[in-house]
Amino acid sequence: MSCVSRAWRAAAPRRLPAPWRSPRPFSSASGPTAKKSVPYQRTLQEGGPGSGEPSRPPPASAHVVVVGGGSLGCQTTYHLARMGVSGVVLLERDRLTSGTTWHTAGLLWQLRPSDVEVELLAHTRDVVSRDLPAETGLHTGWVENGGLFIASNKQRLDEYKRLMSLGKVYGVESHVLTPSQTKDLYPLMNISDLYGTLYVPKDGTMDPAGTCSTLARAATARGATIIENCPVTGIQVRTDDFGVKRVHAVETAHGTIQTPCVVNCAGVWARALGRLAGVHVPLVGMHHAYVVTERIEGIQNMPNVRDHDASVYLRLQGDALSVGGYESNPIFWEEVSEKFAFGLFDLDWDVFMQHIEGAVNRVPVLEKTGIKSTVCGPESFTADHKPLMGEAPEVRGFFLGCGFNSAGMMLGGGCGRELAHWIIHGRPEKDMYGYDIRRRFHHSLTDNNRWIRERSHESYAKNYSVVFPHDEPLAGRNVRKDPLHEELLRQGCVFQERHGWERPGWFSPGGAAPVLDYDYYGAYGRERHRDYTYNRLLGDEYTFDFPPHHDIIKNECLTCRNALALFNMSYFGKFYLVGPEATKAADWLFSADVSKAPGSTVYTCMLNQQGGVESDLTVSRISPGAPGSPLAPAFEGDGYYLAIGGAVAQHNWSHITTVLQDMKFQCKLLDFSEELGMMSIQGPLSRVVLQEVLDTDLSNEAFPFSTHKITTAAGCKVRAMRLSFVGEMGWELHVPRADCVKVYRAVMQAGARHGIANAGYRAIDSLSIEKGYRHWHADLRPDDTPLEAGLAFTCKLKSSIPFLGREAVEAQKAKGIFRRLVCFTTEEKVPMFGLEAVWRDGKVVGHIRRADFGFAIDKTIAYGYIRDPTGGPVSLDFVKSGSYELERMGVTFPARAHTKSPFDPDNKRVKGFY
Repeated sequence: MSCVSRAWRAAAPRRLPAPWRSPRPFSSASGPTAKKSVPYQRTLQEGGPGSGEPSRPPPASAHVVVVGGGSLGCQTTYHLARMGVSGVVLLERDRLTSGTTWHTAGLLWQLRPSDVEVELLAHTRDVVSRDLPAETGLHTGWVENGGLFIASNKQRLDEYKRLMSLGKVYGVESHVLTPSQTKDLYPLMNISDLYGTLYVPKDGTMDPAGTCSTLARAATARGATIIENCPVTGIQVRTDDFGVKRVHAVETAHGTIQTPCVVNCAGVWARALGRLAGVHVPLVGMHHAYVVTERIEGIQNMPNVRDHDASVYLRLQGDALSVGGYESNPIFWEEVSEKFAFGLFDLDWDVFMQHIEGAVNRVPVLEKTGIKSTVCGPESFTADHKPLMGEAPEVRGFFLGCGFNSAGMMLGGGCGRELAHWIIHGRPEKDMYGYDIRRRFHHSLTDNNRWIRERSHESYAKNYSVVFPHDEPLAGRNVRKDPLHEELLRQGCVFQERHGWERPGWFSPGGAAPVLDYDYYGAYGRERHRDYTYNRLLGDEYTFDFPPHHDIIKNECLTCRNALALFNMSYFGKFYLVGPEATKAADWLFSADVSKAPGSTVYTCMLNQQGGVESDLTVSRISPGAPGSPLAPAFEGDGYYLAIGGAVAQHNWSHITTVLQDMKFQCKLLDFSEELGMMSIQGPLSRVVLQEVLDTDLSNEAFPFSTHKITTAAGCKVRAMRLSFVGEMGWELHVPRADCVKVYRAVMQAGARHGIANAGYRAIDSLSIEKGYRHWHADLRPDDTPLEAGLAFTCKLKSSIPFLGREAVEAQKAKGIFRRLVCFTTEEKVPMFGLEAVWRDGKVVGHIRRADFGFAIDKTIAYGYIRDPTGGPVSLDFVKSGSYELERMGVTFPARAHTKSPFDPDNKRVKGFY
């Protein structure tokens, strides 16, 4: 047995494989490197598939076929059966857990920087520690030994304190410990370099075999069928009468199962399974490893440890430790073997040893402790380190439950339940936007191998990095550029990335800050960029205080408030809904009445059947134009122009497309996002400046708020809309791509003597929250209703026109509102970013969804949903009667609740009254 320190010294340096070079894995044909290397009393390998025959014959038909018998497959099957679905079949090509689940570390940490993930993790914990034992009488292998997060600096401890504050909202017990308190809890730990720790007593570990076998037992008891040794060989897809591709059947080596629904829970093999149905599954396979030590005296009953700054975790394994982490140079598994079952790779010590140094520093006894075994297996990773879930955009009835980034055990229970709900009801119960394959990646990215590889590498390498509010990726950039990109780059634009688009973040007075090709952080023999201005500017903002560029953003905001600013919003989604039944579709899709005369523009929501907000957008009624015109396309019937935030454009496209397919409306949705640019000129002087550029009367009488018209700007045809997302008088100019630079320069030239300035989305974030305008997926999510969000005015409830979600909204209105979005301000100028706990009269009543600083009112502004802890309705009187505090990183600050926007509550400015 080698000692950890000896292994460290013996690892001779050598050049690592290039990221595109395929390391040769051991396959099941040649056998795994160590048959029982994983530190569990048992695996489900025993007994093996034997004869090659399936454990039972596949049925001729099924309501749902789940493919893959790992954590997600077993959890999804169990939850489908638990929710009453009959005819559920799970197919596993070998034995349950044989792919990646069998060797996983099985850690469960309850706190994450996401309210939804905290809820998902809580359900997993409940399933393995309470529900399954009660249901089956079997022990799943759950061990509740606690979790300890290590902070070596103030920023890291601040991040943990944010998690602690969020945990209070959900009843997750946690404690910030001093170094000496940490030593009392974990005597073997070196505390000389500790700043503090966060201790979560009810974290723990799961046993993969015990959990999955118990899930299988519970699922079959409820009527599900589990078939092992039954590989899938094909997916039959048929096109219906409306041209929509739908799942028809699953082909296996032992027969065909007719089914309308397939769930891809195949882990690393999910991409290959997707190809059988013509579905893109954007994930990559990587080697992921840990080592298991010999016995360590005094380690028994210690909590699991995550030392993020050392990029290492220490998992208690009886009287030993499992040591693993996330390195900057992971090995890609290029050619995924179809016959890799219960297999492991040889551990590359050159890659892994960076974790050993951190582990020895944290627990010095490891230096003289032997290594009992190594575990290096395949795991699937995604571009944003989030799982891939939901119905695939290419084929109806083909669902994903894969790409869990080595977190399939701890997220499995919560995600299995949501996926089951998704399949049954057409959408998940919780806000799963961050996991939804139809929503979060533009369709041009899901089969872009370079983008997937780069982003997956960066997400893996930064998995243990502090999650700062304004961080941006360096990988996979410059994929989608709008026509003003180079123009703004020269003027110091610091870009953000959203859905592949480069959009303006803010403008640096220091000059150009281009985003360079990805350098893999110097891994794989690549040279790191030197004097990388963009990366340096990002690094300057790695703080939970006000960022160094706070005053620059302040100037952009106040220039907009006092004079005028130009916002390049060209990344917006720009869709046309046209056709004979376009009005019928619009009436059903949009909560507001948009069936007005051409020239009108309406702010509206789109809802789901439960009344949740799927989108907020503007819809403009248009007249037919010339064939091929991006400003006014030719069409028969009615037409509507939809302008949607670019970060959620794919989500909107998917939602609308699904509704059109389900309702069989005779109309088309056309995407002109790339063909049109969009500039928003906002501020009290916007009319004066634009009147010099636009060939139309901009007076209130001739061009009132919420209207639009096609006019001329600098000799170019544009669609001008009088709208605002920042609370000022202003116009949006929707411009054909080829004319954008010409129109932009004309506006900037006309505005020069009036003090016009470029401004970015950091300014928009501040200005919009100051005015009380909602941001979808911050203030608004699919699990929030318009009534809860203060957007009842967007619902045409006074009309008799039916719309999607109307019945749910009417039912809520009759029953009462039991949670409500509230605006808070603090007198103390303290930075907040969301996740802060909201206290009312000494009790936690919610948490902040979105926060920023409002420069015109000179206050911190925060929005969050609150509840009455007694369970009663949340009326405006309830909101106004309480005494509030906002908890930021464990410290509370007095706050004032507002029932109207604290800035221009009478909406005079947007109407041109200053």
